[in-house]
Amino acid sequence: MLSRRTAHGLDWLFFFVADLQTGFGPFIAVYLTRQSWTQAQLGLVLGIGTVSAMLAQVPAGMLVDSIRGKATAASVALLGIGASAALMAWSPAFWSVTLAQVVHGFASCMLNPALAALTLGLVSTAALAERLGRNARFAAIGSAAGAVLMGLCGTYVSSRAVFWLAALLCVPALFALRSLRRGTASPAAAQLPAIPPRESVKDVCKDPRLMAFLACTLLFQLANAAMLPLAAVEITKRSDQRASLIIAACILVPQMIVALLSPFAGRAADRWGRRTVLLVGFCALPARAFLLSVVTNPYGIVAVQALDGLGGAAFGVITPLVAADISGDGGRFNLRMGVLGLATGLAATASTIAAGAIATDLGSPTAFAALALAGICAVVTVAAAMPETRPVLAPA
Repeated sequence: MLSRRTAHGLDWLFFFVADLQTGFGPFIAVYLTRQSWTQAQLGLVLGIGTVSAMLAQVPAGMLVDSIRGKATAASVALLGIGASAALMAWSPAFWSVTLAQVVHGFASCMLNPALAALTLGLVSTAALAERLGRNARFAAIGSAAGAVLMGLCGTYVSSRAVFWLAALLCVPALFALRSLRRGTASPAAAQLPAIPPRESVKDVCKDPRLMAFLACTLLFQLANAAMLPLAAVEITKRSDQRASLIIAACILVPQMIVALLSPFAGRAADRWGRRTVLLVGFCALPARAFLLSVVTNPYGIVAVQALDGLGGAAFGVITPLVAADISGDGGRFNLRMGVLGLATGLAATASTIAAGAIATDLGSPTAFAALALAGICAVVTVAAAMPETRPVLAPA
């Protein structure tokens, strides 16, 4: 059972981590555009950041697996993210921004599995699902708060100040991490037990349960990633002056739904199984894509985006749960998280490229229909191929 101090420490850690990561989203484009960057330069540096993050997923996961102290790994990753934000704010030159993007990509690939592993080391198996749901809740609240705070900072101070703020937010995140170390019963309690890896990389990659969930992950991201960018284009066409506010609402509404539903998703995963929760969340994909293909009112699009929160809550909670379930005592949890992270990046990139091409040639309704088809394939894959990974717990 977690102490109250440790539980609140995890809450604040996930809140501040999500808060500071918000600056590396749309605010980069705003900042660099105001620094007279061309669309080609912006696309190139963002592409470099995306590719470097995808390439870093598996090596970063293996590195975190090899570091006994997961809190140490998380601290190093947080310092890397803070340094990349400060570097971007200090100089908007091409090479400094490119370096910042690469450092941020690798640090983020370390941070996410390190935080999941840290939670796994602090929480009992019986309480893990509910704790992961609570983590997702505070991360969603942090993302929403970060969007508002950085939006106000960018509007009333400067776009450069957004990244100084992001770097500054590393400080409370590090303090929250430090409180976990002090709030545990022993210095070793804030890290996973020292179990030597017993699985080879080859064995991990041959795991049929991982392959099944990998297929589900690919199809989920293929259907999901391009929906908001396509919807944003349609919103911009229909409401010029209000577009930014409506798009912000399209981001905030799903985050609030994730914050509301994530703890329930964790409890449901223990009660009804991982596969059932995943299936319910995935059903939101084709429904959302179909509605976006027919709804034209910008405010109606905001309402449809609430379905993104349902899918996000289910997928966000179940992903580390499944990775923990199938890792067992083999010591390869972070490698599995890295493989799933790589699949997420590849599928998201393919989704935006393919949907953009379809929308350009055949129109947005056709692109949304294609995403709905990918969503249906994701639901079918979960129903037909995804095994139940929930461990059978011995009675107390």
